[in-house]
Amino acid sequence: MRRHGGFSHWIRTAAALPRDAAVVVDVERGAPLPAHDGFAGVIISGSGAMVTERLDWSERTAEWLGAAAHAGTPLFGICYGHQLIAHALGGEVGWHPEGREMGTVEIERLPQSDADVLFTGLPTRFDAQATHLQSVLRAPEGATLLARSEHDPVHAYRWREHVWGVQFHPEFSATHMHGYVRARRTALQREGLCPDAAHRGVGATPHARRVLRRFAHYARHRPEARP
Repeated sequence: MRRHGGFSHWIRTAAALPRDAAVVVDVERGAPLPAHDGFAGVIISGSGAMVTERLDWSERTAEWLGAAAHAGTPLFGICYGHQLIAHALGGEVGWHPEGREMGTVEIERLPQSDADVLFTGLPTRFDAQATHLQSVLRAPEGATLLARSEHDPVHAYRWREHVWGVQFHPEFSATHMHGYVRARRTALQREGLCPDAAHRGVGATPHARRVLRRFAHYARHRPEARP
């Protein structure tokens, strides 16, 4: 997987953002959090950590995200980012009672997503890449649920009109997903899941990627967007 870069590269590429349009802040490695009012929008990536570990860097980021959300900064959380935003806004995150969800999964768009700027017009059911052990068990108060999977009832939500979280990985290609399944082969077998079936089921997920690209467009082109 290292041959293909990391989260920040995958996200910028999938979001169709020019290199000079994105600033990467690696909080886990000690980078200071910038002033949120200097950005048109913020994308929060996945992580190998768990929100429930309450690590110092994670809790500092959650506090920052809560302030940014209340200040009106557009936010888009992916997997860990989705969970961390929910935690920051008073939702509940924890271990999924049915364990791991991994592979190319079918996402069901909920009726209330018809009016959502990121999800409107997508097929009622579309494929997305997913790999997680923890989930948003309770969305923040006032959040609108937008999508679910058979495994996870909170696969996407919107808080107010400018904050989104998606449990799936819109930045993952089929190549990325195949790599993750191979890397987790032993864990999947230990958990009673079939890595070969997960590997065979991996496919392209263009509609999931559209959600990420729509957020980037929304953040950069809304009337009050900052340069």
